[in-house]
Formats: sequence, C-alpha cells, structure tokens
Amino acid sequence: MKILFCTDGSKISFNALYNISAWIKSAVIDTICVIDWSFLPDEITVEEENFTYSCANVADTILDYAEEEIKKLGLIIGNRIKSCGSAIDSILEQTESDDYDLILMGSHGKKGIQKWLGSVSQEIINSSKISDYIAKEQNNRKKLLLTTDGTKCSLEIISKILPDLKLENKEIHICMVNEDPNFLFLDGALDTNWLIEIQKQQHKYAASAIKDMQSLLQEQNIKINETVILTGIPAQKIIDYARTNEIDLIVLGSKNKSKLDRFLTGSVSKRVLENVVSDIWLARCEN
Repeated sequence: MKILFCTDGSKISFNALYNISAWIKSAVIDTICVIDWSFLPDEITVEEENFTYSCANVADTILDYAEEEIKKLGLIIGNRIKSCGSAIDSILEQTESDDYDLILMGSHGKKGIQKWLGSVSQEIINSSKISDYIAKEQNNRKKLLLTTDGTKCSLEIISKILPDLKLENKEIHICMVNEDPNFLFLDGALDTNWLIEIQKQQHKYAASAIKDMQSLLQEQNIKINETVILTGIPAQKIIDYARTNEIDLIVLGSKNKSKLDRFLTGSVSKRVLENVVSDIWLARCEN
C-alpha cells in the first residue's frame, strides 16, 4: 500500500499517522508538507524569495519529525514533498503525479459556521478520486465498523482493502441501514400492509448483504463480533451506532461522483465525518 500522508506539523495530523499504523500491515508513506500562505490578505506583501526560503526550512523540520514517527511506528519511509502555497492544490497535484492508494489526513472537526466555510480535508475528499483516511484524535485503535449497502461496490471495497488490514485482536462490527419507508414517499395515506411488506423485503435484502460481508471475512478467518440491521436515516444511524459502541474506525464506501454532484446532494460520508470522533476510511469504488 502506498499512502500520501499530509501534515502541517499539527498534533491532529500525527494522530492520523498513529491511528492508521494499528490497522495496516505494511505501507510506504510519502509525506507532504505545505506551508500555506493563501490565507494572507492581498494587501500584505512579502519578499517571495526570503519567504519561500523560510517556508522550506519550516517544512524540512516538520518532514524530519514525520520520518522519525513513521520509523517508530514500523512503517516504510517514502518520499518527502515540500511546498509553499495552497495546501489543497498541492495535495491534489501530488496525488495526480503518483500512484497512491490512500490519502492520510487529520481533521479539526470544525463546528457551526466553520463547517460551511469548509476545510482542507473536506475539500480533498470532495475533489480526490482515491480513498481517504481522516482522523481527529488518538483512539484505542481496536473497534472497526464495516458498513454495507448491499451493492457490489461494498464488497469490492472490503475485498480490496482486506489484504492490507491488521485485524487480529480487533473488534469487528458490520452494519447496514435500511431507509425508513415512511420517509421515502410523500403520500401519507399509503396502505399499512404495503409498508409492512416493503419493510420485510428490506430486511431480507439487508440480511443477504450482511451474510455476503460475513462470508468475505470468514474466508480470511476473521472473527466478527456483531452484525446489525438498522432502520432510519443512514448517516444518523451510523453516527448513533458509532457513538454508542465507541467505534474507533468506520469504513464507508463511496462512488466517484462528480464534485458538483457531491456538492448538490451531500453524502452520508460527509455528515458522518462531521459528527463522529471515530476515524473515517472513505474507500472509493473503482467502477
């Protein structure tokens, strides 16, 4: 596995590195550090040559520390990339220039109006076409929640990442959320028996999806601690389950929609990311 670790030198970014080290068997870690001056007002001018030199020195110090931490965690030190300018642009350009499996970032978990203003991690998620791992704080690195929607995409994702995961002595949960039929239709006078039949079919479909996921893990002799079928708004149910069970890492599947589609419709992953302290592994379907 080849990972692009994005750090600004903050503890939050190194939380991501610490957490993921307990979940992956082996990985080459390229580290990118961007000193972002894009926040400076236009009226403030700097001597570009001196400022660039200062940025490079700061980046080198951060990258040196990152290499020490990568080595301590038993991971493989890859390339070091330093840049001055826009963090978002620099990270996206780097992902396009090399063949990465995962982008690793920390998130400050901003609230209120800051959510609407966006963040580097959220913008990267919206724009990148490869999988992302987002962490906010150090955790116990023990409880894993695998989510499924019963599609081929869900199984494809788990099949792809399973060989790279360290799941010995981990607590594995599998979850599927059925939409509440009452939320799917505008007509409030729908026949009750019809709704009951829909719920039965939903449960049957969910049970089949859970079974497929179980079979995939059992083929690798991975013990599953709990499977659950929930009904309601998918994002909220995943959030509630993660909080109640103190989940450390949630794996979510994502289709590679256009950036405009994601902005207009939102996504389960975006809402979950904003409202849990768990790490999020947002795994992309290839097709």
